[in-house]
Amino acid sequence: MTEKTERVICEVNCPHKEAVERARENMQEAETLAAMAELFKVFGDGTRLNILSALYAGEMCVCDIGELLNMTKSAISHQLRVLRTNKLVKARRDGKEVFYSLSDDHVEKIFALTVEHIKE
Repeated sequence: MTEKTERVICEVNCPHKEAVERARENMQEAETLAAMAELFKVFGDGTRLNILSALYAGEMCVCDIGELLNMTKSAISHQLRVLRTNKLVKARRDGKEVFYSLSDDHVEKIFALTVEHIKE
C-alpha cells in the first residue's frame, strides 16, 4: 500500500455513451448506496474490526473479547451493540453468559475478501 500511484488523466472529453448507459442501468438506488456507506462506516472503526477479527475465529463472550483486546466489558459491549444494530454479529444466551459470533456467511465473506484484497 506504500507504492506510489502514477497520476492518470484522460486527455479527451468524449463520454462513451454505451458505457454511461450500461452504468446507469446497473447503478444501485440511492437508498441502497446510503445504507452501504453506513455499513462501511461501521467497518471503518479499528476496535470494531478487531472484534470482527476475533469473532472470525469463532464465538466468544464479552469477557473473552475484553481479555483478548485488553478492553473493559463496557467498551466491548458498546461496540458489539453497534455491530448488532448493523447485523454484523449475533448473540446467543447460554445461562448467564451471552456469546457473540459473526451474523452469517456474508459477514465472513466480506471480512475474508477485504483481507485478501489488502494482502494482494
